[in-house]
Amino acid sequence: MIILPAIDIKDGNCVRLVQGDYGTAHKVAEDYMKTAQSFIEAGAEWIHMVDLDGAKDAKPVNTSIFLDVAKNTSLEVEVGGGIRNLDTIELYLTGGVSRVILGSVALKNPELVEQAVKEYGDKIAVGIDAKNGFVAVEGWLDSSRVNYIALAQEMQKMGVKTIIFTDISKDGTLSGVNQEQLQALHDAVSCHIIASGGVHSMTDIIACANMGLYGTICGKSLYQGTLNLKEAITYAI
Repeated sequence: MIILPAIDIKDGNCVRLVQGDYGTAHKVAEDYMKTAQSFIEAGAEWIHMVDLDGAKDAKPVNTSIFLDVAKNTSLEVEVGGGIRNLDTIELYLTGGVSRVILGSVALKNPELVEQAVKEYGDKIAVGIDAKNGFVAVEGWLDSSRVNYIALAQEMQKMGVKTIIFTDISKDGTLSGVNQEQLQALHDAVSCHIIASGGVHSMTDIIACANMGLYGTICGKSLYQGTLNLKEAITYAI
């Protein structure tokens, strides 16, 4: 299992939200590049980065930051937030990003996902974020009546190989991953599943590994010190 430390960017700053509420944004690190370097020192090979402004505005906003990390560190970078067309996907992938995450468009414009997968294969991941089991979009500001597993199965049919699943009620709360929903998703599709939201301690890392998940994203737990990144990576290898 891979461990993906996370950096979320809002207004050019490294921040964390609680349950996707932009009003809860608080700065967690002074410098994104120093933070990324600290992840490398702990043994990380991947980094999960989110353009929070992009997710809200439905267009890329903090692109230069993500490309800087992709070009000037050894990390494999996956990026999501505000990616709505093939031009943006191409911009990121040609700029050194390893994997692009499509979120809201998976529900609102599935044809784009299909096109992107045909062109870029496993460099495309789909982020499925759910409230009470139903998919939320547009930076989690809008909810739908589409079940998260139903959407995942549709994405699998299109050839999507990686799904990043977030239980929004858990995100930024340090209350533990939603094992029940993750297990149900893992059982329902053959895609690689990356867990996101709620990771608190090694207990969550062990639970995700025991489920056979492909990866786990760690954000607030690293900044709050409830999870040691090096220990998590060592365990997951």
